[in-house]
Amino acid sequence: MNLFRSEEHARRWSEFNPDTADTILPVAGWADIFATPMFRNRPRADFVSWLASEEGVAGRQQLMAMLPPGARPPAPPAA
Repeated sequence: MNLFRSEEHARRWSEFNPDTADTILPVAGWADIFATPMFRNRPRADFVSWLASEEGVAGRQQLMAMLPPGARPPAPPAA
């Protein structure tokens, strides 16, 4: 993750990729994302089990709803 003073500075960066422009958020936006239950619960000893719980599923859904489209992981293949 790179932090820039402004979107304009990010766009002028030599390694800027226009395909990732939708992931440019203010620090407060990323702070909100990293404050979700998905990140707050990572230190849990039972984190992997927690992911499968109702609370974990809700945490993942909340995280996916907050992420800009370009920052979302690809959907898993259909079963």
